Amino acid sequence: MDTPALSVVLPALNEEATIGECIEKIRQVFADLSIDGEIIIADSSDDRTAAIARDLGATVVRPEKRGYGNAYLAGLACARGDYIVIGDADNTYDFLEIPKFLAPLDAGADMVLGSRLRGEIRPGAMPALHRYVGNPLLTRLLNRVFGIRISDAHTGLRAFRREALERLNLKTGGMEFASEMIIEAAKANLRIDEVPITYSARVAPSKLQSFSDGWRHVRFMLLYRPIPFITVPGLLFTIFGFFLMVIFLFRGDVETSFIHSFILGALFFVGGLQALFAGINIAVYSAVQGYGEAGSFISRLMNYHNLEWELLAGILLMAGGGLVGLGILRDWAATGFGPLFQIANAVWALALFLAGMQVVFSGIFTSMMLLKRGEGPD
Repeated sequence: MDTPALSVVLPALNEEATIGECIEKIRQVFADLSIDGEIIIADSSDDRTAAIARDLGATVVRPEKRGYGNAYLAGLACARGDYIVIGDADNTYDFLEIPKFLAPLDAGADMVLGSRLRGEIRPGAMPALHRYVGNPLLTRLLNRVFGIRISDAHTGLRAFRREALERLNLKTGGMEFASEMIIEAAKANLRIDEVPITYSARVAPSKLQSFSDGWRHVRFMLLYRPIPFITVPGLLFTIFGFFLMVIFLFRGDVETSFIHSFILGALFFVGGLQALFAGINIAVYSAVQGYGEAGSFISRLMNYHNLEWELLAGILLMAGGGLVGLGILRDWAATGFGPLFQIANAVWALALFLAGMQVVFSGIFTSMMLLKRGEGPD
């Protein structure tokens, strides 16, 4: 069987009202360009979408699981074309614009994104919240974190070379797939171009959920880059809070003059430490699951012998907090268990003990994640 020049892959979920028009437009492009192409519909519908697609000559595959990413993973696994175009089956994208994408690919681009924000957004096609807030904000974040320059990170109309697809480690089953594709392309140093496109209103109600889907994209980006966005701020807050507590301790009269600032310092210390280790745990998870690459610090931390030192540090912090607490108890006993006013020492005891618990449980959690890789002490 000859390899087609172009594969067009469409995920579909109950798109019987529009799937036919999408396929007809794609076939018109094949005819206009005189190229051999294939149309693959990754269908999870319970309406007539699959039947209509088959009647029009498209290949229909059934993903094992529902989800935007799962549909594309199933469809792309069947694609055989030298170039591959992907787009939604709701007719919001005009597939007659496919030739716009092929020219940059012929000129050497690895991936081409259709930019709605640089093209035409027709009335009712995109809510104002998405157009002016959500999409630009998420796109800027993606550009900043991964060093790329695009205008529309969540466009659904894209094209790429087959060899470029083979360099992308795509595995996400949900809406994060859109971000994953661009992030993986950036990691692989692929050339990404953009072309302006037309975006039309849906016929059927949208399946997007603005806040939950937006959060899923942010969460996915943090999975790749937790250190600068979570760990580093956490470290700064930890250091600031600790030194704030120490400064007020040496100034004296904490209970009578600086108690609120002292408690604020303790909150910065404990909260910052929580963020610090949360970022570290995310980085370890990302490395174990194959999303991000472990840097030198994370690689050293993932050594079981270093985890033992982490556990020891946590135990020492807990012991320090416990000793301060025992000192309070001793003084209380010395006064005959009468009135007691040692708020500063109590805050120190609580902060040190909680910090130690965080370190210990972070080490335990990290060691559990490493079990997936079959790692253990030598």
